[in-house]
Amino acid sequence: MAAPHHILVFRFSALGDIAMTVPVLRCLLQQHEDLTITMVSVPFVKPLFDHIPRLHFIGADIRGEYKGVSGLWRLSRRLKKEVAYDAIADLHDVLRTKILRQFCRRGPLAVVDKGRAEKKELTRAHNKLLRQLPTMFERHAKVFATLQRPVQLIIQEGINPVTKTDLVKTVGIAPFAKHAAKMYPLDDMKEVVKRIAGFPDTKVLLFGSKQEAALLEDWATEIPGVKSLAGKISFAEELTIIARLKAMVSMDSANMHLASLYGVPVVSIWGGTHPYLGFYGWGQDPSLAIQIEHPSRPSSVFGNKPCEGCMEGITPALIAERVYSII
Repeated sequence: MAAPHHILVFRFSALGDIAMTVPVLRCLLQQHEDLTITMVSVPFVKPLFDHIPRLHFIGADIRGEYKGVSGLWRLSRRLKKEVAYDAIADLHDVLRTKILRQFCRRGPLAVVDKGRAEKKELTRAHNKLLRQLPTMFERHAKVFATLQRPVQLIIQEGINPVTKTDLVKTVGIAPFAKHAAKMYPLDDMKEVVKRIAGFPDTKVLLFGSKQEAALLEDWATEIPGVKSLAGKISFAEELTIIARLKAMVSMDSANMHLASLYGVPVVSIWGGTHPYLGFYGWGQDPSLAIQIEHPSRPSSVFGNKPCEGCMEGITPALIAERVYSII
């Protein structure tokens, strides 16, 4: 099989998983100067890909304009008309992309192996086989190797390096995650915010969604040196601010991955999930992952199953001290 020159790539939700494709695509295009990528994803994430040469982004509203099988058919007709691709890489492998890749079939196809059987061995209730699985970055790279476009995963500064001197002591804190098993208790997280905001010459920025904005605004009002950005800025603006942070505190969530893209150290807090599953931040120091040994960990791949006691012993002081060691 000849190496393709234009690969059509699919990856829809979630934000953190989409962010994990960015460093792989960046390395891929740097190492193959004759290659072009068209990335098809949800419109919201476009700013993640704006600074990658020879990468074209197509936003597809799969819950609106391109909803359902008929919508995917219309999307495939658009892609075949507008994009001169000669291969397809499916980095999602869900029902939606399985249908779309068949509609779009042109040239060779490669599909990500998510390692579902291996992950079950880590997350089952008994006789867990705790070991480091291939990262999602490595799994994505394998897809392109299958298409005769091998890629070396080389850690670099980030997708849009900026000078960090103007916000040297600004720490971002993202207290929320999609699933409860991944969230540090909010009362304890508030204490973390207080401790970090109390460090000399340190400011804290709180990150969250519009739905979380009211609580974070209360924290910002109560605690000196704290500002909430939740619901106030665009995604592109949020990325610009994240790039200038001295450190980020995050769950196993999208903010860990967003900060990682810019080389920002992330103190990540882990409960029902585990870095062994392959979702640790790009280029992050393993020592910055705060977690405990617990027989129930990990309880699930994505944190959607309870994991009682899986954060016990992780104190606000421990998290704050880890941040202080960075800043």
